[in-house]
Amino acid sequence: MMLHKSKFMTVWKALTPVRRVLNVDRLFYKLDPNCPYHGGDIVANTLKQHGIYQVFTLTGGHISPILTGCQTAGVRVIDTRHEASAAFAADAACRLSGKPGVCVVTAGPGLTNTVTAIKNAQMAETAVLLIGGAAPTLLKGRGALQDVDQTSVFSSICKDTIRVTRLRDLQDKVTEALWIAQSDVPGPVMLELPVDLLYPYQLVKEMSGVKGKAKGLSQRYISWAVDAIFAGVKTHPVDPMPVQKVKPNPYSIKKLGKLITAAKRPVMVIGSQAMLPGGAIHADRLASAIRDCKIPAFLGGMSRGLLGADDPLFFRQARKAALKEADLIILAGAVCDFRLDYGRSLGRKALVVAINRSDNQLSLNHRIFWSAKLQMEGEILECIVTRVGTANCPDWLLHLAEREKGEEAKMMSESSKELEGGINPVQLFEILDTVLTDKSILIGDGGDFVGTASRILRPKKPLSWLDPGAYGTLGVGGGFALGVKAVKPNSEVWVLWGDGSCTYSIAEIERAVTHDLPFIAIVGNNGSWGQIERDQSTMLGSDAGSTLNKKTPYHSVAEQYGAVGLSIDEGASRGDIEDTLKLAQLENSKGRSVVINVTLGKSEFRSGSISL
Repeated sequence: MMLHKSKFMTVWKALTPVRRVLNVDRLFYKLDPNCPYHGGDIVANTLKQHGIYQVFTLTGGHISPILTGCQTAGVRVIDTRHEASAAFAADAACRLSGKPGVCVVTAGPGLTNTVTAIKNAQMAETAVLLIGGAAPTLLKGRGALQDVDQTSVFSSICKDTIRVTRLRDLQDKVTEALWIAQSDVPGPVMLELPVDLLYPYQLVKEMSGVKGKAKGLSQRYISWAVDAIFAGVKTHPVDPMPVQKVKPNPYSIKKLGKLITAAKRPVMVIGSQAMLPGGAIHADRLASAIRDCKIPAFLGGMSRGLLGADDPLFFRQARKAALKEADLIILAGAVCDFRLDYGRSLGRKALVVAINRSDNQLSLNHRIFWSAKLQMEGEILECIVTRVGTANCPDWLLHLAEREKGEEAKMMSESSKELEGGINPVQLFEILDTVLTDKSILIGDGGDFVGTASRILRPKKPLSWLDPGAYGTLGVGGGFALGVKAVKPNSEVWVLWGDGSCTYSIAEIERAVTHDLPFIAIVGNNGSWGQIERDQSTMLGSDAGSTLNKKTPYHSVAEQYGAVGLSIDEGASRGDIEDTLKLAQLENSKGRSVVINVTLGKSEFRSGSISL
């Protein structure tokens, strides 16, 4: 009587403990004690075969073979001063390249130091592969160094957590992890690799206490167990698995086309998800598709710059008023969370079309604060790239343009105001906007300072604005900058740092200098956690815990890390500001990182902007 294959595998897995003790695997898998490569080599070569040419890391003994393997394979190893920065760098690299970003960190605290960054990647829907070291297989749960239940820590913030315990499975598991990270709604995947999976066979045996021929039952058991880890290892050429995408319903696409054609006052709100899976080719196709629809668009998050700086369909002011007046609102990756007042920003009489890869995001607060005429689960580009319909609304476009012009004039009038204690941030960004080029990529890492920048600056092209996303994380700046420069080496990267957020990652300046990944940073120094301090003082009558030392010379700190330090101080003229920004560009073009400390005045420009 033959045993069905599925039943055989069930029995085979159930007998795993017995197989390990008796070393039954040796009967089925051949052991090569002189194997010329180790687990670190396998990881590195598998990444390279997937077109990944850099990893971000902070070194540790548990992961050293991966790093040396990458070096041998020609995969660039970029190390950071904090594990969170390594994960943020992987996040940014993915967003701009369209390929998974890879972060490699050591066991225990090395992994737990990435938790905030990995949660940020989850909410930003970025394909990040987090490779973490782990205690030896035989010592799991026995008090080994940095031995914790790591997969439980990451199970709620990753699409999947995968632990590999046999070297013969490693290549396929790396491939599987990369596929999961990119498929459907992208997100982080955690791959846990015990240290005895990564080092060479003979060294692992010695580290396990077996030198030469095993003696006694204890050493024989250890020797058998190590043999089982290494038995049957083979490598083979890897073809990346086809990424699984959420395909929109053809009927829904046809219905969307009819709604667009019939609309007189359509508006499209485009969120960061629209830029997935990343990369310039995708972004250009998406921009072309939106222009074909001829619908006025408000861009948020990563989609800023999608239509360039001067496209007649691009609007950024008075979005709330436009949403109240519109008869058709298309949420293209935009979500009805706090950014759209949970859906209450949408006009009650408007027909709403929601497009999103995620079913959860698609229906967030639906039928509570807003209702959809049509919900489309799928990739935004796939939903609109087929020329679903073309709007004909010249009067509506003219109305929005006139209001845009008026709001821009009001905003620019703010730049002429003299502020007590320093430079007007609106004026600073107005001048910076004239200095930016097509090579400029902006990274927002702050609260009030970055919020002001988002209202003034106009990114020149797609994928030229990065911010943390819906999680509102501070501290992304240094890691994001390293990630961007790694995949876009010819870009001119500007980090917009609040004086509070910059201290999370200003040490990455030293890594930027070491790895020749130069960027420019502007520190908006107002001596406070501005967005919190202003509203906290108004609502609660106290600035407790929200003030900083305005005299801190952040540019001098950067100089000690090897960067060029510049400052824009109180009393600087418009010409002085422009000259300093251009000097920063000149120094950066020579391959140097630059930090500009800007002393800001007290501004009420974004009063009442605190989000709860």
